[in-house]
Parts: sequence; C-alpha cells; structure tokens
Amino acid sequence: MPKFRIGSREYPSKKAAQEAIRDVLYGYSVGSIVDKEEDHLLLLDLLDLHEEADAKIGVGVEAFAIAPPLKGPYPGFEVIRTDGTRIDFSYLACLTPPTYRQQVCAAMRLEAEANSTAYLTSRAEANTLVSDDSGRTLDITDTHVSHYRGPSFAELAAAFAHDAGGWDAIELTTSSDRGRGQFTDRQLAERWRAYHQEHAVLALLSSQENLRRPRT
Repeated sequence: MPKFRIGSREYPSKKAAQEAIRDVLYGYSVGSIVDKEEDHLLLLDLLDLHEEADAKIGVGVEAFAIAPPLKGPYPGFEVIRTDGTRIDFSYLACLTPPTYRQQVCAAMRLEAEANSTAYLTSRAEANTLVSDDSGRTLDITDTHVSHYRGPSFAELAAAFAHDAGGWDAIELTTSSDRGRGQFTDRQLAERWRAYHQEHAVLALLSSQENLRRPRT
C-alpha cells in the first residue's frame, strides 16, 4: 500500500493521514484554538498542501481554530492570520495529490537544505545565534532558518523555474530516501543551489517566531 506524507510525517496510507487529522479536528470543541504544538505543526504542514495555500496563509499563520459547520453537520478548520483575519480551509482539499509545481517546490526545498544548514553553522560559529526578529538569544535546538527578509522562497523558486523554461521543464526522480523527488539533472540542481545561495536573504528565528511567519 502506498505511503502518504504530510511534511516530514509518513503515514501508511492516505486514510491513515486523514484519521490523524480527524483526531485533531474532533479533539477540540468548536470555536476553540488548536493549542497543542504538535497539532499546530501538523496543520501548518497540511495547509502547505492546499492548492490555494498562499492565499489561505496570507500574511502568516497565528493559530488554527475549530470552525462551526458551514454546510452539513461537520466542523472544520479555520486559519487565524497574524493580522487577525480568518479564513476556513478544507482538510480534504489538502489531501488531494500535489500538483507538479508543488512537487518541484518540495524538491527545491530539499536541494537547498545544504545552504540553510551552512548558514546556521556559520551563525553558530560566529556566536550570533540571536533572533533576527526579536534580538533574543536562541537555543540552537529551537532555531529555524527563515527567508525572513528579501524574496520569499516561493518567489525564488518561481523565478528560477521561469528561467529554466517553466515548472514542467524541471524533471524529477520518482522519489528519494526521504520520500520526495529530486532534480534528475544534477547540473540543474547545482545551478538552483547556487541561485538560491546568491539571492536568498536568510535569517534566524525561534520556533514560535517561525510559526507566525508566512510559509515562504
């Protein structure tokens, strides 16, 4: 039976993933905030799979809430953005197969991880493990590398894909050890890493600060 992934989580099937999401949905009362960190993180990664993720996320996610039924008897999820606005989203829509663009973006994140790791290492060696948002000292186990200023990751990916001839021009392997495709053309992968390294403006944030940033 094929496995199903939500972020770094792997489920034995799509049905198992759906059951995990329903456990969150029915584990809170209608109108309440999803306040367990593991549940919040699951919903963040789930929302990334939505076809309209950028529009749903908007300026950034502050929290998730359990929304009353819009149609029928069943509750749903609601995004509470950092500017106070709210919008609902369907978890079933998030479980549809990803578009090819989403698959390429996931591969791009995988290919660019070395740049993020190198950036974190350089900041640690320079004794500058402080938040670029609040200025607070960070624990390296609670530190996230973020595209905090400058172009977002999505903007960098779109610009590179355009220069490469479009999303469909970037061929992917069927899978990797981590369950995501990689660039078939390794020279193109190196070009992407160099492009990301040149144009990405990286920063360090705490996990809580990162949760409230737009998913870029």
